[in-house]
Formats: sequence, structure tokens, C-alpha cells
Amino acid sequence: MQLTPKEQALLAGESGPAAQKAMQILATLGRIFGAQRMIPVRSVQIAGVSYDNLGEAGLAWLSEMAAGGGQVQVFTTLNPAGMDIENYQSLGISEDFAENQRRVLAAFEAMGVVSTCSCTPYLFGNLPHFGEHIAWAESSAVCYANAVLGARTNREGGPSALAAALTGCTPAYGYHLAENRQPTLHIELTANLHDTPDFGALGKTIGDQLQSVTGNKVPYITGMSDASLENLKSLCASLATFGGVALFHIQGITPEAAQYSPPFETFAINQADLDSAKAELTSAEPGQIDFFSLGCPHLCLGEIQRIAHALAGKHVTKEFWITTSRPIKGMADRMGYTAVIEAAGAKFATDTCCVVAPIKGRFKALATDSAKACYYATAKNHFKTRLLSFDDLIAEATR
Repeated sequence: MQLTPKEQALLAGESGPAAQKAMQILATLGRIFGAQRMIPVRSVQIAGVSYDNLGEAGLAWLSEMAAGGGQVQVFTTLNPAGMDIENYQSLGISEDFAENQRRVLAAFEAMGVVSTCSCTPYLFGNLPHFGEHIAWAESSAVCYANAVLGARTNREGGPSALAAALTGCTPAYGYHLAENRQPTLHIELTANLHDTPDFGALGKTIGDQLQSVTGNKVPYITGMSDASLENLKSLCASLATFGGVALFHIQGITPEAAQYSPPFETFAINQADLDSAKAELTSAEPGQIDFFSLGCPHLCLGEIQRIAHALAGKHVTKEFWITTSRPIKGMADRMGYTAVIEAAGAKFATDTCCVVAPIKGRFKALATDSAKACYYATAKNHFKTRLLSFDDLIAEATR
């Protein structure tokens, strides 16, 4: 790799041990992936924030980087933590876990990271523009940034994302390069998509098909007439979870699609395929559900408004988490939505979610509108799952 004098100085340790370690990580990645140079990034989003995932080993590394003088050089936010820092007790999180999670956040804050913890940073200010190079780690956010916003990022690991934050650069390889953003598979869609579970099922169906594909996995989707922000974040989460997809194009919808024609290799998806995918994500009967959750990925303000209107004058019958970022929750507070939702018995789980919180063993069956949440509820927490539409979930939770 050809490093600039500034990058060589970082590698030599002239800015301290943390920046040196960060540049060593990036230079090693660059050599592995054949990058010829570093490129500056404008923002970073770091995954691996929950103490449930990090443990003491991960926390020790973060503390070492903070003690070594590490300071972020660009705007940097975090993925969801393992708990709501203000509301963890009502969500059943132990004091021991809370103390360890606070230690994690303190280490990030010591390095200048903004400790707003969300998988949807593009909803509250970490919003890159078209063509901008960034270094993000959360899989659904990476997919959204690349596909929907037209920004450029690889799917970083926690250490490489932090390294990019501490240096302000990342190796120029993968989806930072135009030649790697070309579509590789045509998805011909003939099904009707209405709500988030439909888009989640589409992501699962495409992801399952891509399991046998090597090299770049960049679907080009035709046959979709419309998609909202909520629909697209659901699709991104599912494609990333089931297919490892970090970029896709939708004809007439995403910003780079017009640059390309559909690839020759075509895979057709019809209504029966989506119905089959939704059936595969449902293993629980209605009477078995003891946990309801909306917000995977984190909810936008419009979705919280929708929940408030649906819950007005009603009461939930089981544990019901509303997961979002703290800035979005603040807007919901001001609009009165929080009061309505909490009066109905639902709980806000802010800056955390049902995927990364330490809830294994607490529940038996999760109802959600998220295909990604179904995957992790089964794989990580061994819950049964029930995939429902947004409105049907709220209706079932209040019966």
C-alpha cells in the first residue's frame, strides 16, 4: 500500500499507541484485500457495543485503546447497546450487567464517540450523502447506506470501524470501488409487497438463494413499484442477515440502479416464495407468545406515531418492547406518543433491542414484524417466533 506521510506517521506511533494500533489494523486489512491506498471517511458507525457480545476481553481492548490516547477523527456513533441506560430496571436487566455496560460506553465516550446507540444512525444525524466514503459496521445500516443512500462502505468489524474512526481513513477496496458495485444477479419480482414482513420475507428469499454464490453478492431487483423508508430498512436488515448482502439495486427506486442493466443470471420470486419464507419464520402459535417487540431495525418517528395511534385507549397483555434510538424517543416524548404508548403498558427499550439485550431464558416465544429479529431470536436466544404485520402484531398484543 502507498501511505501518505500523515498515515506513515500514524503507523510509526507519532500520534500515540492507540492511533498506531488502529493504523496497523487498517494497513493489514489493506494488504489482505489488495488495497493500493487509504481513503478518507466522513463518518463511522461501530458495532460490538453490547457487553453481552463483548465480554471482558472486548472491554479490555476498548479500555486499552482509550488509555492509549485514542480520539476519533470523524463523527462516530454506536450500534445498539445491551440495555437502555435510563430504563434498564423496568426491562429486567440486572445491576451487574448494567455496570459492565456502563463501562463499555465510558470507554467509547473517552475516545470521543457519540454514545447514541442505534442500528439506524441515518435517522438522527449520521447521514452520509451520495458517493461519500464511510466506515460502518452494523450489517443493516451498511446495506441501507450503500443501496438506499448511495454512500460507500464495506461491512466493517468492530475493531476495523474503531480503527477508521481513530485515523479518519479506511483501505480502498470492496464497495468503495465502482467496479465492485455492479449487480451480479437479477431478481425478477412478481409478488405483491405491502408491509415490513413482506420485505423481510423478500430479503430472506434472496438471501437463501445467494448462499451458494461466491464473490460479490449484489442483487438487482425489478418488479417493485414502490418502497418506503420503513420497507427498505426491513429489506436491508433481512438481506444482510440471511444473505450477507451489503449492497443491492432496485430498478426505479435506489439511486445507482439507473447506471446498470439487469444481469443475465435471473432468479424469479413470486407470491408463493414469499409466503413460504414467512411460514419458515413462524414457529409459535398465537397462545404461546409471551414477548412482543417492534423496532428491528430501530423505529423511525413515523412508526412510533403509528403505534401510539393504534394503542390509544388500549392495553397490552404481555411484555411489549418498542425499540428505537434516544434522539427519536426524545421527539416521541415531545409529541406525546411516549405517554400514550406507556399508558397502554408497552415499554420503550431505547438504544438497545431484542437482538443484543441479555434476554436468553426470559421468554419462550417472540412476536415481531422483523425477519431479522426472528432469525436472532431463534439462533441466539432459542425462542419460538411469530412473524406478523405491524398492525396485526399490535392487535394481537392487546387481546
